[in-house]
Amino acid sequence: MKSEVEARAEFTAVRYAQCWEDADVLVDALDVKPGDVCVSIASAGDNTLALLARAPSRVIALDLSAAQLACLELRVAAYRVLEHAELLELIGSRPSARRSALYERCRTLLSPQARAFWDANAEAVRRGVGSAGRFERYFQVFRERVLPLVHGRASVQALLEPRSADARRRFYAERWNTWRWRLLFRLFFSRFVMGRLGRDKAFFDYVEGSVADRILERTRYALTELSPADNPYLSWILTGTHGAALPFALRAENFDAIRSHLDRLEWRQGSLEASLDELGSRAVDRYNLSDIFEYMSPEGTRALLERLAQSGRSGGRLAYWNMLAPRSRPEALADRLKPLTDLAQRLFARDKAFFYSALVIEEVA
Repeated sequence: MKSEVEARAEFTAVRYAQCWEDADVLVDALDVKPGDVCVSIASAGDNTLALLARAPSRVIALDLSAAQLACLELRVAAYRVLEHAELLELIGSRPSARRSALYERCRTLLSPQARAFWDANAEAVRRGVGSAGRFERYFQVFRERVLPLVHGRASVQALLEPRSADARRRFYAERWNTWRWRLLFRLFFSRFVMGRLGRDKAFFDYVEGSVADRILERTRYALTELSPADNPYLSWILTGTHGAALPFALRAENFDAIRSHLDRLEWRQGSLEASLDELGSRAVDRYNLSDIFEYMSPEGTRALLERLAQSGRSGGRLAYWNMLAPRSRPEALADRLKPLTDLAQRLFARDKAFFYSALVIEEVA
């Protein structure tokens, strides 16, 4: 089965050097059990590794991009040979002047292809491998060139301080949500600028309405109804590093569990459809699908969901995000997939990766 995504987007460079879906939400959405077989869109690798903390028997990471798989492979090597604090330095979560040396300790564990990729990107290693993607560079432009026109460093640090919900709402209304903030935000996160600098322009083919207005409202929610002090994704966007809060796979309490299950992880370059053909029917318990359907037509989405249901075991789960293009199980598949709407809405209400418009969780019949 040919991949519609493969024909629509470009996959030669690192698009995402980090996973920009909240892994805490993902882990709870999938409810991975010991012994489960999981299929995961690799992306940068963080959320695939997060699944290992729940002791599945097998995690199959897939990506069309060799560059994205190089991100995953370097992380796997880092978990094997580095200590937790060193991993945070290599990623860029913490300051470091020795990232090149840390990379050298990981380098011998890499495949020739991944080693050649990172050897050719030595500057990206020195800056922190978590900043090496197109999407992260897009946020860097926002942080260094746009945000200072609106808010100074003191205001940014104040935003990230712990506050009650009422205090966060007052801070947003009285200090943060200025006319300049709204104007520059709408310009920078417009369909045109995001397509040029951030995400692949094919991402917007099925999007209707104002991209910037939707993201602005989700940002307001993240800055008021959620706690910025506990949001590593927001911290990276605004400061270029993770603060006191870390994503699931980078937290100390999950480090050993991930490291101890690395032998259960495998990765492949290729389409999801091809791997499903290989795996066959009733073979998979859990699917981490990232936001794969954003690139797909409604017809392509229906065909792939049908194939996922065929390869899924009864009671298995699919989890995926909608950012701007609404995608979910069509009525034609009502006998194959059951929406877990209440669970999805509860988890989405605490989703720290705030630019998505919906989380979808579906159960295989």
